[in-house]
Amino acid sequence: MAEEFRSSPDASAASTTTAASAVAAARTNKSSTRFLWPSVLRWIPTSTDHILASEKRLLSLVNSCCDGDVGDLEFWTPYEQEQVNIGSGPPGSKVRWFRSASDEPRFINTVTFDGKDDSPTLVMVHGYGASHGFFFRNFDALAKHFRVIAIDQLGVSCSKHLPFSIDADGVDQADLTLRAKALKYGIWMRSFTLIAWFDNGLIDNAETEAWFIDSFEEWRKAKNLSNFILLGHSFGGYVAARYALKHPEHIKHLVLVGSAGFSSQTDAMYAPLIRFKATWKGAVLSHLWESNFTPQKIIRGIGPFGPDLVHKYMSARFGAYSTGEVLSGEETTLLTGIVKRLICWSLLLSDRYALMVILSCEDYVYHTLAAKASGELCMKHIFEFGAFTRVPLLQSASEWKVPTTFIYGYEDWMLYGGAQEARKHMKVPCEIIRVPKVSLSLSLSLSLSLSLALSGNAGHFVFIDNPTGFHSAVLYGCRKFLSYGADNPSLPEGLISA
Repeated sequence: MAEEFRSSPDASAASTTTAASAVAAARTNKSSTRFLWPSVLRWIPTSTDHILASEKRLLSLVNSCCDGDVGDLEFWTPYEQEQVNIGSGPPGSKVRWFRSASDEPRFINTVTFDGKDDSPTLVMVHGYGASHGFFFRNFDALAKHFRVIAIDQLGVSCSKHLPFSIDADGVDQADLTLRAKALKYGIWMRSFTLIAWFDNGLIDNAETEAWFIDSFEEWRKAKNLSNFILLGHSFGGYVAARYALKHPEHIKHLVLVGSAGFSSQTDAMYAPLIRFKATWKGAVLSHLWESNFTPQKIIRGIGPFGPDLVHKYMSARFGAYSTGEVLSGEETTLLTGIVKRLICWSLLLSDRYALMVILSCEDYVYHTLAAKASGELCMKHIFEFGAFTRVPLLQSASEWKVPTTFIYGYEDWMLYGGAQEARKHMKVPCEIIRVPKVSLSLSLSLSLSLSLALSGNAGHFVFIDNPTGFHSAVLYGCRKFLSYGADNPSLPEGLISA
C-alpha cells in the first residue's frame, strides 16, 4: 500500500492518492490541528505537510530544462512520489521498530524517476542529516540511464517517525557473534569504558542497524525489487554496505559515495581530530553526542530562529564559500528557502540546466532537520563523536560479496584511504574514483550582463559540488550494466582512479 503523487509532463503538480483509509484519516486529523495552529504560532514552524510541499518544489527543478532561452521551458522526466507501507515486519520479529505498540502505518517516503524500459534500477540512499531531495541535481541526468528510486530512510524527513529505543532481546545473536569477532580482530581494549561498551555496545549497534537495514528490506519487498544497483552517500553508504553484507542476493552492484564506516582513527589525517577529542572541549562534545544532543535538537530548540541558522550554514557551504560548483539562485532558494525572491533570472550551468526562481518557497533542509526526532537518535549507537563507526566496515571487507565502486570528492573529509585498505581484503571487483576540481562559466542575465568564472574541488557532497563529474563516475562504475559500457572501458577524462 502506498500514497502516490505523480508528476507528468502535462501536469507536474497532478496527484493521485491510493493510500489506505487509516493514512487518510490520520492526515485529516493532523490537518485539522494544523488549521488551528498555523505555522506562525508554532515554536517549531514545521510539519509533514511543510516537508512534502518543499520537497515538491525542490523536485520541480528536475523537471525544468532550458537551452538558454528563459522563456522556453520544457517539462520532462516524470516522477512518482509515494509513501510505501512497510507493514509490521516479518513474523516473530523482535526488532524494536516492528514491536511498536502504535497502530499507525509504517512507511518510507519514495520518489521514482522511470527510465527506459530496459534500464537497470538504481536505488539511492541519503546520508545523516539529509534526505532524498539532496540528490535533486542528479535525478534527471541519471534517469537517462537508470530507473532511479530514492528514499527517505525510516525516521527521516517524510518517512514515518517512530519512537526509537534499544531492546537487547531484539538482537540477532548470530550476527552479534560475527560482529564481536570482527571487533576483536580490529580493536584493542584501551580502558574500562571501552570494555563496558564492548559488552553492551555491540547489542546497541546491532539493533540500531536493524532499524535501517530491516526496514529497507521490508521496503524492497513492498516494491518487489531485486537485482538492482544500490548507491549510498555517507551514512547512507554505511547502511547500503551493511545491507549488501546481509542481503547480497538482491544487489548486483554497490556504489558507496563518501561512505562512512571505513575511516580509521590511526590515519594520520585524523590526528588533529583525535587530539581535539582528548581536550576538555572535545570531552564535552563527546558527552553531548553520547547524550543524543544532536544538531537537529539545536535547530528545534531555537524554534523560529532555526530557519535562519540553517540558511546561513547552507549559504556558506553551498554558496560563496563552497568547495565546488556554486548553487544557482533558484537552487539556493529552494534548498535553503529563506529569501523570497521577486526577480526571475537564469544560470547556464555545465550540465545545461537553466533554472528559474520560484517566487516563494519553503525551507526544505530546515523542515528535514526540524522534524520530530526519530532516526537521528540511532546515530550514537553506530558512531562515536567524530563520525568513527563503533564497528568498522573495514573489518568485514573479507566478507564482501558484491562488486563495489567507491566515489569520493577530491576534498572529501571522508578519506579514501580506508577504502583502499578494504580493497586489499575484498574478493570481489572494487574500484575507487575521486571526483576532482570543477571549472565552469556562469552567465547571469538580469538588467545587466555578467560573466563569472568559478572553480573549486568537490567535497563530501560531491553530487552537489560537481554533479557532472559525479554522474560520470556513477556511469563509469556501472558501465557493465549500461549499453555503452563495452565501448567506453577507460576512465572518463577528469576523474582520478585511486
